[in-house]
Amino acid sequence: MNMQRQPTHGNDREMLQEIAHQAMIDRGLLPDFSPAAEQQLATLNSPAKASDGSVRDLRNLLWCSIDNDDSRDLDQLTVAEDLGSGRARAMVAVADVDALVSKGTPIDRHAAQNTTSVYTAARIFPMLPEKLSTGLTSLNEGEERIAIVIDMIVNADGTVDGGEIYRARVLNKAQLTYNGVGAFLGGEAPPEKAAKLPGLTDNLKLQDRIADSMRELRHEHGALDLETIEPRPVFHDGSIADLLQERRNNATMLIEDFMIAANGVTARFLAGNRLPSLRRVVRTPERWDRIVRIAEDHGDRLPGEPDAPALEKFLIAQRKRDPLRFPDLSLSIVKAMGAGEYIVEVPGQAPIGHFGLAVRDYTHSTAPNRRFPDLITGRLVKAALSKTKPTYDRDELEALASHCTEQEDAANKVERRVRKSAASLLLSGRIGERFDAIVTGAADKGTWVRIFHPPVEGKLVHGVEDLDIGDRLRVKLIGVDIERGFIDFARTH
Repeated sequence: MNMQRQPTHGNDREMLQEIAHQAMIDRGLLPDFSPAAEQQLATLNSPAKASDGSVRDLRNLLWCSIDNDDSRDLDQLTVAEDLGSGRARAMVAVADVDALVSKGTPIDRHAAQNTTSVYTAARIFPMLPEKLSTGLTSLNEGEERIAIVIDMIVNADGTVDGGEIYRARVLNKAQLTYNGVGAFLGGEAPPEKAAKLPGLTDNLKLQDRIADSMRELRHEHGALDLETIEPRPVFHDGSIADLLQERRNNATMLIEDFMIAANGVTARFLAGNRLPSLRRVVRTPERWDRIVRIAEDHGDRLPGEPDAPALEKFLIAQRKRDPLRFPDLSLSIVKAMGAGEYIVEVPGQAPIGHFGLAVRDYTHSTAPNRRFPDLITGRLVKAALSKTKPTYDRDELEALASHCTEQEDAANKVERRVRKSAASLLLSGRIGERFDAIVTGAADKGTWVRIFHPPVEGKLVHGVEDLDIGDRLRVKLIGVDIERGFIDFARTH
């Protein structure tokens, strides 16, 4: 175990870039595009154009994007219309990546191998070349694009009345950020771009009202309001200076709720057209017994059988009681619930649904620049709209569902691996210090804990007896290995 290791060349960012590149290879992911993909890319020099009269012209609407401050791969736009009597029209425009990236082409084969963009601390490995994902297929401000539009009517109680899907020409009028819109919806001044565009601030407030109603309805059915910690490194002159935790706000929740609704409409659209679909599911929690014990440790009781509304009621109470520690409780619940997965659902089959979101029909369709399942879904939707043979048969979808689940896990491990190396760099000068911690994983292969300040996870190598997910303890940092991303703690008092 390297107790304290300085980079042998370059700076922290460069070291993490090399670690990330090797981690991609180790996990069966492609860090670079093939010569064939680069050759195909060279032939793509302009955005897709409307190919037939069925493509509607919606460029006049107040479309805007809301994403992270540094996001450049813009997958979706939103806009809303007040219909009176509490009803509203909510619209989501999704990039039509398939219009430029056809199935089976070299770029598509790369995307199908990785299945997702991988966002590491020092480098992004995009699923599609940046010329596409941040350019020709991105819904960039001020640039006309072809999109797949999910058009929904939302009632005052948050229920969605059907939904229509079609292709359209759209124009992003303002590229906004979660932080800017979140502050505005929280009572501060609107973002400058929104303030300059007549009607956009009111439209953002309407979108927020629609999202609130849909979210409230889902929570009534047991949607879980969880908040976990995924800090990102902050660099200063190439050296890691801190780990920054970005919090959810009204803008992030607005987009989450619009996308959940759009994904539900898309899933039902494919089922209504008698087509199989790639569903995103979270099954009944694997360790409900552990969730029950966590609730008991917090002075509450849950039913013996999985009960989403009861769990959500417990979480709401805990957020109010101890908001500072709520992310740690959320992490314990997430670990006990188990991971999501992709499956194929055929018409007439009873949906498995998504336990955490409390929705029955759910696919991934709104991020095709960065997730391959969304590109698959977009192709299936376009086949249904054009009444042509589906792009994938059931056997292909079954293989892709399994592969996408596996590669998503691999990508998560790469991102976590690089976060650990970044955390190791930050903690390399603090060997021997003691911290408050919470158990985040307990299995035969080891016990993991997360310290609170800075928010870093590591392995507990001494004193693991009688510990389980959610337990609190004091630990001492006994070693780090920057190259492998190992952080080792020992239980102390």
